[in-house]
Amino acid sequence: MKNERVCTVDEIPEDSVCIVQCDGRSLALSNIGGKLYAIDNLCTHDDGPLGEGRLRQGRVICPRHGAAFDAKTGKALTLPAVRDVDAYAVSVEGNDVFVECADS
Repeated sequence: MKNERVCTVDEIPEDSVCIVQCDGRSLALSNIGGKLYAIDNLCTHDDGPLGEGRLRQGRVICPRHGAAFDAKTGKALTLPAVRDVDAYAVSVEGNDVFVECADS
């Protein structure tokens, strides 16, 4: 595993979700109360871009059909999604945000 810089803390406002790239993977990066979490960016129902969705009560809501995923663990919480997405460790050094992602 390697830690890759994906953005700065300033680029991910509190209580929001955005898309970042980590070693060729597209991830949905969430800021929940100042703590950062990363999960895969593709909804397991219809490949919707989770990072373009909304963050509600610690859940990332897919913009296509409303499936909810736990922003911390990637667990699928509501239909139509039934499969979880992967979650990745996030760390902050100064103003830089790093995600631990697999080498390609």
